[in-house]
Order: sequence, then C-alpha cells, then structure tokens
Amino acid sequence: WGVAGLKESIPWDGPLPSSSAPSSSILCYSSWFLAFLRAGDVVVVAVTAVRKEAMILVYGMPPHKASTIFVLLLHRVSSAAAASALAVLIGIAVSLVRPPPLLVKKKRMRDFRLLYFFCCLLCFCFPHHGMLLILLHHATVPDPSKFSPFRTDWLSASLKAIACPVKVQAFTGTFGINYGRIADNIPPPESVVTLLKAAKIKNVRIYDADHNVLNAFKGSGLDLVVAVSNDHLKNMSVNEDNALSWVKENVQPFLPDTRIREIVVGNEVLGGSDQELPETLFGAIKSVYNALKRLQLADDIIVSTPHSQAVFVNSFPPSSCTFKEDVLVYMKPILDFFSEIGSPFYVNVYPFLAYTYDPEHIDINYALFEPNLGIYDAKTNLHYDNMFDAQIDAAYAALEAAGFDKMEVRVSETGWASSGDENEAGATVHNARTYNYNLRKRLFKKKGTPLRPKIVVKAYLFALFNENQKTGASSENHYGLFKADGSIAYDIGFTGLKPSCASPPLLSLKVMEFLSFLLCLCFLSNFA
Repeated sequence: WGVAGLKESIPWDGPLPSSSAPSSSILCYSSWFLAFLRAGDVVVVAVTAVRKEAMILVYGMPPHKASTIFVLLLHRVSSAAAASALAVLIGIAVSLVRPPPLLVKKKRMRDFRLLYFFCCLLCFCFPHHGMLLILLHHATVPDPSKFSPFRTDWLSASLKAIACPVKVQAFTGTFGINYGRIADNIPPPESVVTLLKAAKIKNVRIYDADHNVLNAFKGSGLDLVVAVSNDHLKNMSVNEDNALSWVKENVQPFLPDTRIREIVVGNEVLGGSDQELPETLFGAIKSVYNALKRLQLADDIIVSTPHSQAVFVNSFPPSSCTFKEDVLVYMKPILDFFSEIGSPFYVNVYPFLAYTYDPEHIDINYALFEPNLGIYDAKTNLHYDNMFDAQIDAAYAALEAAGFDKMEVRVSETGWASSGDENEAGATVHNARTYNYNLRKRLFKKKGTPLRPKIVVKAYLFALFNENQKTGASSENHYGLFKADGSIAYDIGFTGLKPSCASPPLLSLKVMEFLSFLLCLCFLSNFA
C-alpha cells in the first residue's frame, strides 16, 4: 500500500506534486516508511527535487525506543519565505511544548534547535529548492510478525506459563548500575533515587543491605540487588539460622515496597589470596537460599555470587578459557547448585584492566568498542571486534568445559576509569566516556555474543559515583559516571542532579555530521 501510494503521488517521469496540496504526498511518504522501517529506528528522510526527478535519502540515527519513530520529512514548497517562517514556528513551538524524547531525555535541546534553524538557513540560501519541515511526532509502528496468523509460539508460551510458576525477573532490560558508597561526599540515598529515576536506570546493585538505602528505594519502582558481605560467609556457612536471621532483618521487612530482586553472596571470593574464605562460599549460598525458601521468597529473589577474572587460567583466545584447578574444586558444587535453582553466572569484565596490563600489545580501540581489526578465534571460527564480548565468551567457554554449557553469563561489573596513576595507561576522561557510551549503545541493541548470539547480554556498569575513600590504585576513585556533588563526570546521555561543565555530548557530533550531509545534498540539487 505504501509503495503504491508513493508511486501514485510521485510520478517518476514528471514533476513533484504541487506544494499547494502537500497532505497526500506527506501521507504516502510517511506510510511508505512506516510500512517498511523496523520499529524503533529513528530516521531522517530528506526529499528534494532535482529537476523532474525525486531523490529520497535516508539517514539513520540510533534508536531511542522500540515503539517510536521520528520522521523528518523535507518537502518542496514554492515560497522560500513561507518555508522559513513555518520552519521557525514549528521549531520554536515543538521545542517549547513537546520536543522529541530522544533529545529531551538527553538534554539535547541545542541540537534540536540547531537542526531547525539550519533548515531555515537552507531555505534562504536555496530559494528555488525551498523546504518545509514537518515533524511526525510519536508515530508508533507495531511489529507485523506479532499479529501473523502463522505464528503459534504465543500458544506454547501461554501453556508454559500455566504449567510453570512465574518467577520474577531479577534484571529488567540489559543495563544496570553499581551503587558503591565508599565515600564521605556523595549525595544521600533519597537524592540518588531521584538521580536514577531521571536517568531511567532501572537495575541497581549495592554492596550491602544498608537500611537507609532500602528505605530510600521504597516505592521507587527500581529493582535492587543487595549483598551479603564476605565477613558474614563463615557464620552463614556453619549455621543456616544465621542466614535466616540476616534475611529476616535485611530483606523481608522491606518487601514488597522495596523491590529486592537478588541477593549476592560474597564478592570475588574465589581466585583471591584468602585461602579460608572459598571453603565457606558454597555453604553460605545454600544457607541464604534455604532461608528464602523457608520464608517463601525463593521464587521472588535470586541468589548469586560474582567472580573476577582471577578464576580463569586464561581468556585468550576466548575458546581456550578454563577455570583454574584450585578454583574448580569450589566452583563445581556452586555451579551444580545454580543449575538446579536457575541462577546465572556473574563475572566482572574489565577491558580497562586488561589494557593497562599490556598496552603495547592490545589495541585500545579493541577495548573501547571503536573500529579495529579485532581478533579471530580459530577453534570456534568466530571474529571479535571488542574485548567485552570476548571476555564474556571466555566465561561461556570455561562453563562449557566444566559441563555447564546451558548457564547464562551476566556481567556484574564493567567500566573504565577516568583518571589513574602514571602506570595505568588509558585512564582518561575521553576513554572512559567512549567506553561507557559505546557499552550502553551495545547493550541497548539487546543482542548476544558471537558464541551465544541468542542470549542477550546484561551488565551492571561500575560505578554510579566516584568514591574518594576507596583504597588501592588511583583509578579506584574515578570509575563514577557522576561526581560527588551529583553532576555528571562526563556526558554519555544521563542527567545529573546539578548542571555540569562536562565535555560536549557525542550526539552533537552525529547531528553535525547529518547537517553537513544535508548541506552537501542541497548544493548538489541546486546545481543539478
């Protein structure tokens, strides 16, 4: 229908429709694109006249929402003055009343106005090919496959839902944040909730079960992961009642108003220097799970534990990765138990650390998701263009070698330091911003890894704030997306509690690229 309307409205061997009756052509343009573009794409469509032909160019921009399409339709009009005036009025009205969410939520109002006034400038510069800017706002496109009469997976899904009890998902979407608080100058939990809701960050992980934080998250709608610290592992492993008391004190009283979705037992216990702690981990995990079961909370809260890269022998190439023999002794019963209760395998993934250890042999673009040659894994015949995916697939390879090829891998921590010691190569604001921006963009694509393409990657970014009281390397104090006062450390699309003088956003570069493209197009059409 869209193609037929387009052909009828634009005779390819004749002139474009008159601007006196643009509604039919606008309808056919929009219907054509709405019919054939995948839902969620943000598309800019430039239509300009070149003598008796129509040139349609599509410039794709990153998706914002799965159900939203913005179509900027530039349609030929006879009066340059009318086009300019109308473009100015539309630009001012929409930017003040209801600007596109893609720009508002990322505070890109200057980009939005820049685009409109640039179009006005083009109208004045090229009066013979003036353009009318029309904004089709919030056009929702349903996925036709969902309504196909040939699809029957909805029936099997319904039967499965009836046969099996529904278990709460511990992770909404693909992106989460680690909320560390080893600092004496960060905002209070109530302000943090405001910050997280403004940034649309749904999944939050803390490293304890602080009651002030749990109370602040009441009624927020945010999904929270709490933690049993390493100090409690020994007591919980020897006596299940200790775990029951902990859950009764730190979890049960806050439900359901505080949406506690997961309990992390310990942190990076295996593979470390402590020789006694690994023996207590499995017992503590079982005790916490049994406590949840006794309180009838086991179907609502997941139990897990995160691991560092120290549990692996090596991770390059990804297919060669295996668990260390001394780690596997403790890891095997934990993985058996997680397979039984349906818990994922959590691992910390830090391309930043890998790069700082060997900057001479690792391409920083490979670590930052930037264009590069990548690596090739001969055993699996897979190509990797970023280290993040490679490290996740290394964990999958280790699990498969241990006999757990069906277990899901999730990323408990990943990030990039914006500052560090002299020997910490790559610890700069530019690299931190590039990594986290590209990471967020990669996660929003909701795709898997080369080895597990059907399992969507989910990750918690480290960290929410710069923490000034953390010990160790200087980089430990500079992983935050936000500064201590709540302003952004650098711009990857989030809004801080206070205005910031952070470097200009990456989206501005994309907008300028499009404007340059549009200017070249108009020059070509003017001289055609």
